[in-house]
Amino acid sequence: MDKTSLSRRALVRASGAALLAGAAAPALAQQGPNAPYNPTPNRRIGLPQEGPDTPKLTIYMNNLLDDAEAIRIKQLGINWIDTQAVPEQPWGMDYLKPRVDALKKHDMHIGIMMIRWSYQGGLDPNMNKIVRGLPGRDEEINKIKQTIENCGKLKIPVVEWNFYTHRATDGYAQVPGRGGALYSEFKYDRMKNLPPLPADGPVQNYEDTWKNLEYFVKQVVPVAEKNGVVLSVHPNDPPSPMSRGSAQVLNSFSDWKRLVETVNSPSNTMTWDCGVTRELGEDPIVVGNWVASRNRIGQVHFRNVVMRKPREDYTETFPDDGDNDMYEVMKLLVKNNYKRLIFPEHPRGLDTDKLLPKEAGTTSSGWAYNVGHCKAMLQIALRELRGL
Repeated sequence: MDKTSLSRRALVRASGAALLAGAAAPALAQQGPNAPYNPTPNRRIGLPQEGPDTPKLTIYMNNLLDDAEAIRIKQLGINWIDTQAVPEQPWGMDYLKPRVDALKKHDMHIGIMMIRWSYQGGLDPNMNKIVRGLPGRDEEINKIKQTIENCGKLKIPVVEWNFYTHRATDGYAQVPGRGGALYSEFKYDRMKNLPPLPADGPVQNYEDTWKNLEYFVKQVVPVAEKNGVVLSVHPNDPPSPMSRGSAQVLNSFSDWKRLVETVNSPSNTMTWDCGVTRELGEDPIVVGNWVASRNRIGQVHFRNVVMRKPREDYTETFPDDGDNDMYEVMKLLVKNNYKRLIFPEHPRGLDTDKLLPKEAGTTSSGWAYNVGHCKAMLQIALRELRGL
């Protein structure tokens, strides 16, 4: 290459630079001398944010009437609340409306109300009537129907429920993980021989429990559909085969399919937990695509585990350190145009949180870590898949 060609190339580059500079100067001049540099003023600078057509993050709030707690949660970037500390059924307008209004002051909303299925360490006695088909179950179902109608009036979109005869928490233990952080480890061997508890009532086999679940679903789903509410059932977690002598339902992918097909309605959904999916020994991407493509996810529980034996032996970990590829989980939700709530639940026990008062609740460092990780996964998925 001779000096002539080099000089020609340099001349072309110099001319192009001059043209670009000339084009940019008027744009900069129009912004004013003290305006920040913004070469593309019509495009938002920064990462994608939540919107009506994106998934949205949620966490629990202990007291919906507590302005200080609402502010702490808002500071984490959370605008939608998942409730669990609730009274027995039904929830009247006198209970619901003040809580809806209290959150509105902070531009926050109730996204999910969870029916009180657990109470004082066991199964709620009223819900036990529904699970076991005991006398009085229709009265309890009617109370839930009234709650669904009231949620519809206040535009509370999702009502969550459970259906276990006895939750298999006896198999849990706290074990040290990364840097001594506390992990939750489940081993079925710890509990498989434990006897039934008299307070739970008679033991129940799988088919009898499923019949009672089907009876409940067929009663409440039409009411939910009529009132614009989505019902979302959380699968059994831990998903062990038995718990205190009774068979569990909703603890396999085939059970989840059976639920969706029992009442084919957009108001009959499940809380899709990618952590439980791994606990079952299933591939969360396959299972997630199945339920998401059918619009049968009422909410997502976003967490990670290390699984050693399906349904019997696993450890819950930090979201960035388990068997699940959490970014692929988030991408499948975005690809399937999922727009409801994602809950980055089950934070690990961190030493920093031992110094916090109990009132910190879901604004502890463990919760903040989960929220930050989940938000990053969502923002990058939106950028990659939607070009936002």
